[in-house]
Amino acid sequence: MEPFRVHILGCGSALPTLKHNSSAQVVEVRGKLFLVDCGEGTQVLLRRSRISFTKIQAVFISHLHGDHCFGLIGMISTFGLLGRTAPLHVYAPAELQPMLDAQLQMFCFGLDFEVVFHAVDTTRHQPIYSDRSLVVESIPLEHRIPCCGFLFREKPLLPHIRRDMIDAYEIPVSHINNIKNGADWTMPDGTLVPNSRLTKPADPPRSYAYCSDTRYIPTLHQLLKNVSLLYHESTYSQEQADRAAQYWHSTAHEAALVARDAGVGCLMLGHYSARYEDEEKLLNEARKVFENTCLSDEGMVFDVK
Repeated sequence: MEPFRVHILGCGSALPTLKHNSSAQVVEVRGKLFLVDCGEGTQVLLRRSRISFTKIQAVFISHLHGDHCFGLIGMISTFGLLGRTAPLHVYAPAELQPMLDAQLQMFCFGLDFEVVFHAVDTTRHQPIYSDRSLVVESIPLEHRIPCCGFLFREKPLLPHIRRDMIDAYEIPVSHINNIKNGADWTMPDGTLVPNSRLTKPADPPRSYAYCSDTRYIPTLHQLLKNVSLLYHESTYSQEQADRAAQYWHSTAHEAALVARDAGVGCLMLGHYSARYEDEEKLLNEARKVFENTCLSDEGMVFDVK
């Protein structure tokens, strides 16, 4: 299968620590790279992860707290120094556009590439990006300011060709694409060979949901049904539930409730409060509700299965 991976660049929360960096991830889908959030220092983390700057097609910003967007203008400036010419698409809440335009005028005047801004309505669940193999949808979240997550879905794949059947019926290569798209094959003597004999079912489409900075939403699971991999913020443990509610964040227990109710394949925790030197406490709490839970950490790469 073509690669579908999530590269963790930063998984800490607002207060900088020596252990975790601010929020940033790269979603790699079939050779295309998308940056999700861009906290301070993201471009250094890209270097450390050996991810090519030039291959990043778009940036998705969940909300306008600094630990999710302070690194954007610095990264754009670096793209200019590297001679980028391809447009960079930025998907973010509308409030970012005037600030970004002012920063571009101040620090990045004369870029050889266009920064194309796409305002995202954080209150709606809708497609915001699409290409031949992928669609990205916004996921409304509930935080202190407008905020949304992002759902990356592969589009339905074509079935696999059975090479043994192609050879057995001596089907020309020029007809394989037609067969992939559902056509039968008619032999020279008029015998019809059904498509089901010539193909095997396609791999099920994979999906990844990024839900960062939100309080617990009891209905959120309805938008995340059967997602392959879910990243859900787990800033606090259940012992700090009052604090989580005060600052519109989630506990590891609450993240696990969302994963369980959505029937996801795997839950990945992140956006840890600086108070936790060991996130195993959060992991153990979540696993009591949803067993297939893991911790994100800088430098980790998750295959979406």
